[in-house]
Amino acid sequence: MKIAIPKERAAGESRVAASIEVIGKLVGLGCDVVIEASAGEGASIADETFKKAGASIAKDFAATVKGANMVWKITAPSKAEIGKLTKGQIVCAHLSALTDAKGIEEMAKAGLSGYAMELMPRISRAQSMDILSSQANLAGYKAVLNAAELYGRAFPMMMTAAGTVPPARAFIMGVGVAGLQAIATAKRLGAAVSATDVRPATREQVASLGGKFLDVDPEMEKEAETDGGYAKEMPPEYFEKQKQKVKEHLPKQDIVVTTALIPGRPAPKLVTKDMVEGMKPGAIIVDMAAEAGGNCELTKPGEVTTTKNGVIIDGRLNLPSRLAETASALFAKNLLNFITPHFDKESGKFAFDDEDLTVQGTLVCTGGKVVNDRVASALKPSGAAKPKAPAKKKAAKKDDAKTDDGKGA
Repeated sequence: MKIAIPKERAAGESRVAASIEVIGKLVGLGCDVVIEASAGEGASIADETFKKAGASIAKDFAATVKGANMVWKITAPSKAEIGKLTKGQIVCAHLSALTDAKGIEEMAKAGLSGYAMELMPRISRAQSMDILSSQANLAGYKAVLNAAELYGRAFPMMMTAAGTVPPARAFIMGVGVAGLQAIATAKRLGAAVSATDVRPATREQVASLGGKFLDVDPEMEKEAETDGGYAKEMPPEYFEKQKQKVKEHLPKQDIVVTTALIPGRPAPKLVTKDMVEGMKPGAIIVDMAAEAGGNCELTKPGEVTTTKNGVIIDGRLNLPSRLAETASALFAKNLLNFITPHFDKESGKFAFDDEDLTVQGTLVCTGGKVVNDRVASALKPSGAAKPKAPAKKKAAKKDDAKTDDGKGA
């Protein structure tokens, strides 16, 4: 099987869907791996390094994907790239399927089979394949480092001959994978950390990392989590209560990191203009939801701005790409773990098992059709009749039925 790994061309994208370790393992499985020239440049991986690991180097995108059975990418292929792919090829990437249904439709029209890795089901067996978790972990870490860079004071308490420096106060909004890493990183840097989340199960996780949990409404929060471990969109009355709690809490904070995301929906607005106006000069807000519109009303996606009252709002995008080498290695490992179970150990041949929940959950288009219900619904004109419920699938294996409570927004 030939696996093609092109260079990423999206603005601000430095990652590559490959690593030295993963290439070696693919070659060991009998795969031919072709990487586009300079694809690893943003992640500090030279072409020669890829060659030593067993890959061959192609001069451009067209030469890279020519004759490939499977294409690995970080982001979805552009319209121009889709035009250079051929019918029957498999594309594994973060396809932004729930927010770019038209892009999935273009892939379907080209006869491609698209596997949207961001739709990986939250089951225990799939944790090692979950790109959202691996990349969010790095993003949470980088968000706190960005805050430390922008903050004009020290994070830890320091006792010096000249006096005592109090610790910075950090508030993390949203305790999913990114939020937990943000808490851990802020604590390691010496900050006094508090956090909040709509899901009550996160209370113990916050405490285990040394943070304090900010309650909003424990009763309403009992219904705040989906079966898959994601945060649900809460009713308006909950957000009113949350706004009041947060409004009282924010003036005391030096660092605020917001992480709240709802799959396929705009980010909820958690920090309003008047809340920001009540914060102290020099306080930092790092809005990790900037790409989905932001959790803060004043966030400008892609920019670092300062308000009239001196609050710095960091809306920089694609934080994992700012740790490109590590992020690339984890992303590539996720893809490897996704496809490895579908290799026949004796014959060395590859074929996806259509009954596997990880395959069913990520497949969005194949055979010229969009096959994911949520993507198909997004393509229908507003007011169109809802599709019939799909036929029941075979019962999942016992292992597949488990969910992972630690992977929320």
